[in-house]
Amino acid sequence: MKKILCIDSNHDVLHETLMQHGFHCDLYWNKPKEELMQLIPGYDGIVIRSKFKITKDIIDSAPGLKCIGRVGAGMENIDVAYAIQKGITCLSAPEGNRDAVGEHALGMLLMLMNHLKRADMEVRHGIWKRAENRGHEIGGKTIGIIGYGNMGAAFAKRLQGFDCKVLAHDKYKSGFGKGHVAEAALEEIYEQADVLSIHLPLTEETHYYINDAFLSAFKKNIYIVNTARGKCLNTADLVKHIEAGKVTGACLDVLEYESLSFEQLDASALPAPMQYLLQSDRVILTPHIAGWTHESNYKMSKVIAEKMITAFSEA
Repeated sequence: MKKILCIDSNHDVLHETLMQHGFHCDLYWNKPKEELMQLIPGYDGIVIRSKFKITKDIIDSAPGLKCIGRVGAGMENIDVAYAIQKGITCLSAPEGNRDAVGEHALGMLLMLMNHLKRADMEVRHGIWKRAENRGHEIGGKTIGIIGYGNMGAAFAKRLQGFDCKVLAHDKYKSGFGKGHVAEAALEEIYEQADVLSIHLPLTEETHYYINDAFLSAFKKNIYIVNTARGKCLNTADLVKHIEAGKVTGACLDVLEYESLSFEQLDASALPAPMQYLLQSDRVILTPHIAGWTHESNYKMSKVIAEKMITAFSEA
């Protein structure tokens, strides 16, 4: 019987599915990190979300470990390269929350372009401004998507029916352009985009990928949507371009000032750029919830359980 250590809390379907297939699961998400590190060597597989980091030292301490399941899409809290080198299968579940991310990105963009947050607050305070809150339509615009994996494709799918042009760029993929989505070089996105939506994993390569030089390359003024990772976007550079008018507005579900677990902002360090975002009515902020619906909570857990069952059956 394979033993699975569930370090973070997840939907019950995860451990229930594993147990139905003969796995033993221990649900230890309330134990302190030090105790968990002592327990890991006794397991064949572990399941985490975001708060627990799987480092080289932890991997070395667990020679019997064969599988790491990350209930979510990003894998930046796992030393994946070293784990693979040690013969450990690393799994994530972007299929489980891509629909949620696609819908959230679209909702934020509609909210920003149509001034819904500001207009709602004004009406609640007895202010009735119509011309001042005149919005813009997605129809006729060009949407640039950077990163065309599960999340980028889900967002593009939800843009069908808006009569907009969708250009997608992915450095590591090709041949995906079809239907309403055109595969594009970065230069085409710089030239044509009215909206930029970021769908990149956080790696050394993508840290501050969206920076001053990147934003300066756009020919038009743009809206920015980031539902990926906060550190893919340099906040100070974003604020610079909002103030200059190059960035008309921004939808940010993720912030570079989040804690490792995404559970809170780092209250010890909220610099001037973040203070600007908090005060600006040209910015929509949500607390890293784009992929965190009731439905995705179930689907991500189910996907990881099924992938782990397959991984152990093929080992």
